[in-house]
Amino acid sequence: MKHNHPSEFRKLVVGVDTPVPLMNGQYVTAINFDNAATTPPLVSVMNRINDFAPFYASIHRGTGYKSNISSYIYEQARKTIASYVNADLDYDTIIYVKNTTEGINKLAYKLNCHNHGSIILSTYMEHHSNDLPWRHHFHVEHIAITSDGKLCLDDLERKLKIHMGKVKLVAVTGASNVTGYKNPIYTIAEIAHKYGAKILVDGAQLLPHCAFDMMPISSTQHIDFFVFSAHKIYAPFGLGVLIGPKALFNLHSPDEVGGGTVKIVTPNQIIFEDPPHREEAGTPNIMGVVALNTALETLAEIGIQHIEEYEKNLTLYALKHLKKIPHLKLYGNTKDCSNRVGIIPFNVSSINHEQLANIVSNEAGIAVRHGCFCAQPYIQKLLNLGPSHIKKHIEHPDEPHPGMIRISFGMYNTYKEIDILIHLLQKIVSRPNEYIKKYEHIVNKTRLK
Repeated sequence: MKHNHPSEFRKLVVGVDTPVPLMNGQYVTAINFDNAATTPPLVSVMNRINDFAPFYASIHRGTGYKSNISSYIYEQARKTIASYVNADLDYDTIIYVKNTTEGINKLAYKLNCHNHGSIILSTYMEHHSNDLPWRHHFHVEHIAITSDGKLCLDDLERKLKIHMGKVKLVAVTGASNVTGYKNPIYTIAEIAHKYGAKILVDGAQLLPHCAFDMMPISSTQHIDFFVFSAHKIYAPFGLGVLIGPKALFNLHSPDEVGGGTVKIVTPNQIIFEDPPHREEAGTPNIMGVVALNTALETLAEIGIQHIEEYEKNLTLYALKHLKKIPHLKLYGNTKDCSNRVGIIPFNVSSINHEQLANIVSNEAGIAVRHGCFCAQPYIQKLLNLGPSHIKKHIEHPDEPHPGMIRISFGMYNTYKEIDILIHLLQKIVSRPNEYIKKYEHIVNKTRLK
């Protein structure tokens, strides 16, 4: 198979050798350790976009050749997605959305249309996008986490028993965007189904790094709903995907209405299209569909297992060296790479996370993420922040907020890049005040924006 060795991965990604300026005016090759936020596009994606662009046209109902080609590609891509995650298109529908956030909001609206005192179980480790939409429509309870940040399955089952028959959905991340923990989603599915609940898996951090299977409809491990974003899987063109039963999306009117969602409109009557089209209002993002289809085809050709193994080795290597740096505290699993993706959160005791992120960027062109990663309840738990800490930061919003540094790997990152970060962190912790003073003005300017 072509390009299935790690030495070839870097050639597949756009922009990996882009020079960026440092504080001293020199240029270095950019190092992107912020892949959990978004990934760069694949070369194959950009080539396909350029090849398709001359044939770009509005899809559906057009009779021109370009429109027919665009419509075919748009619909055929649903089959590529279904094959990649083993979705059953006789039972499920594949809905194009802008991103994971929109997909979850759409599902929350749809489930709320026949909500009669139902409860949603989310978790304390969720991205806000898999928490806030549920709070907006439902009574939400959060499944507890253990002291090291893992999901507590005993608490999940306890809450399902307490609310016997009232829990509509268990909404859980496939992999945490903070600690990288991979949740045991098939065990969770079995537990949820045992008590009459369904399961949604937020696959934004899972699908780019690991194999995923929705499992057969007849299985107790079947994943009822799945959602993910293309911009985290090397196709950053504003597309997301929501997968779920057709029957649900045939119920009630869609959350957004307009062009493309209807069969018949009269002054007094509306008959909506069948799913998925009734859920895709407005002019579709055909370029995003082309990009995602190509990315999935490329990852399938590489073999996701090769990517997963390589990223696991990168993470092990980084953990080994980060643990040797004095005054550096790692969060989550610091021992091995079992059941995790390549995400590592940490802090340096003498330097605020915002300061450190600016320093590594301006000293070595290294992009990391800092803050709470849209997962504030999880960060608060991991940092052991009590109500008094939260109150303090509410009352003093301009003060530095608690948070962490996060590095996250993609298939194109290298051991050499990790070495550069490790060497720089060692220098920083050896004389932190020097670096803080040097970049203090940048931190202050950032905070004032």
